Amino acid sequence: MTERHKEDWNPRSDEVLKDQIKAYDTMRNRCPVAWSDYQQWTLFRHQDLMTVLKDHETFSSNVSQHLSVPNGMDPPEHTSFRKVIEPYFAPEPIARFEPECRDIAARLIAMLPRNNTVDVAHSFSRRYALCVQCAFMGWPESLHVPLAEWVQKNHRATLARDRDAMTNVAEEFDGYIQEMLSVRRNAGDEAPDDVTTSLMNETVNGRLMTDEELVSLMRNWTVGELATISASVSNLLHYLAVNPDLFQQLKAHPEELSGAIDEILRIDAPLISNRRISSQDVMLGERNIPAGERITILWASANRDEKVFGDPDKYCPHANADKNLLYGAGIHICPGAPLARMELQVLMEELLSKITRITLAPDQQPTRATFPTGGFNSLPLIFV
Repeated sequence: MTERHKEDWNPRSDEVLKDQIKAYDTMRNRCPVAWSDYQQWTLFRHQDLMTVLKDHETFSSNVSQHLSVPNGMDPPEHTSFRKVIEPYFAPEPIARFEPECRDIAARLIAMLPRNNTVDVAHSFSRRYALCVQCAFMGWPESLHVPLAEWVQKNHRATLARDRDAMTNVAEEFDGYIQEMLSVRRNAGDEAPDDVTTSLMNETVNGRLMTDEELVSLMRNWTVGELATISASVSNLLHYLAVNPDLFQQLKAHPEELSGAIDEILRIDAPLISNRRISSQDVMLGERNIPAGERITILWASANRDEKVFGDPDKYCPHANADKNLLYGAGIHICPGAPLARMELQVLMEELLSKITRITLAPDQQPTRATFPTGGFNSLPLIFV
């Protein structure tokens, strides 16, 4: 048995799942490049992630057997699709969407019960993510419930590495998108003027995108948006509930919100990891990684690396901003970062203007989500 087949850790053990962040902090110092049967190679250190993110030739994003636009592509294919996507997240379209996003945030905050326990993860965070994603894409409210159920099924299938279940949930989502594409095609010139219709008219290398490409692109947008925005909202609210002084500081100085949001989400990651595959033999952290091996880049660890950030739990937004990997780095840096930042900023502005205080529910304990997602499965809070 070779060294690389000896498990350095078990990311699915009860000890790890009980407190993932603590386990990652420990592994970062004990075995920063670690092998497991479940993840193959896992990278815990900031410097190793930066090596991978800056070298897309050695560390390929083409990790799936299925088409993945553009997340699972390498240049030049990736470059062509990024050129199509990036204008949707430019300042002008984000500014146009902001009033609708703010209306959604204000409406959901107005519905929060005051002085009573509410499970934020279920009743607020996921709902906000669904509402803003559907509004941004031009999708009907009738999709909110099936999409919410679909996200949970997709998470369970991914967690179990159940390929049949993963195929089934992918086909279910494809059906939703195909229906919306058909409605717009049948409507012709009367099709709604929204992001989905616009994407249908985009060209890549001089041709229209195929339905397979459109579905893959919209699936990746949706999975990313619903999972990370929901987890981000829960993580932000939990952090402010346990740090009431910061809550009051941000109420008094909302201009500090942008940096505060990124720093809180550095400390408590909404997105745990991404994947790469080695295209050639390479050495990382004194470990030899053969070509064709899966690599898990662990954002939730790298963004807490003591060699980069000092005390990983110390709140220092200004000092840490330039090193924060919340939205990645390199050619695969998240194209939707401007949208995500606006959605979180607007929500927190509305919340701070209408809520006096957030506290943890005294009689109920939060339960954390587990790999591959961040955030909470349940988060009982009280809003005053």
